[in-house]
Amino acid sequence: MNDSLIKTIDRIGQPLLSFFVVILLLGSVKSFAQKIEIGAGLGGFNYKGDISPAFRLQFFKPGGSLFFRYNASQALSLRAEVAAGLIGAKDSKSEDPFQIARNMSFRTRITEGSAVAEYNFLNYQDKRFAINWTPYVFGGIGYSMFKPDVQTGDYKTSSFVLPYGVGVKYQIKRPWSVGVELGARKTFTDYLDNLGGEPTSNIKLEQGDPSLKDSYYYLRLSVSYTFYKIFCP
Repeated sequence: MNDSLIKTIDRIGQPLLSFFVVILLLGSVKSFAQKIEIGAGLGGFNYKGDISPAFRLQFFKPGGSLFFRYNASQALSLRAEVAAGLIGAKDSKSEDPFQIARNMSFRTRITEGSAVAEYNFLNYQDKRFAINWTPYVFGGIGYSMFKPDVQTGDYKTSSFVLPYGVGVKYQIKRPWSVGVELGARKTFTDYLDNLGGEPTSNIKLEQGDPSLKDSYYYLRLSVSYTFYKIFCP
């Protein structure tokens, strides 16, 4: 992705995040069609980058989200979501001698807005007495703003992201549904861990890998409520 495209995306990123918030508010106010659903999720964020090159369960940090879902058909759902939480990792937890010697750590706050499409494998149906559940995959676009507890450089603290992943949802009792989802976020920044970009020091232990962009994950359990039309006699 060239620099001009990244700059264009960055310029629209923050208004895009605000737009997602507006969608959530409007969805709660104008919730009159049975295809409209609002919900909340609670879970954790995880990170992959210079300080944690592989996915590690011990680095999960708390996170949560609010979402608005439009069930366009049995197979397709569209979702706007706002999420926030923490990511962090420590070199001292690694078995790599280089990381142990570097001994760096970080903690960063994440705020994200996203819009995704979900494909339901089992044609999720909305029927009063149906036992409804389905696995699904999703993908879309988003924008993430992050704030490290310690920022040692003058780098940009936001990034365009590409969310994708898998989940399962189940209607336990109309109009309530529950779900579990694991999603990854491909980012276009190397600074989530305050360690990235081109080397600014000749000290090897203070350098990261500029060819490796940071990424993060969001695992959540969710509860949602579907609104139904009320027909007057």
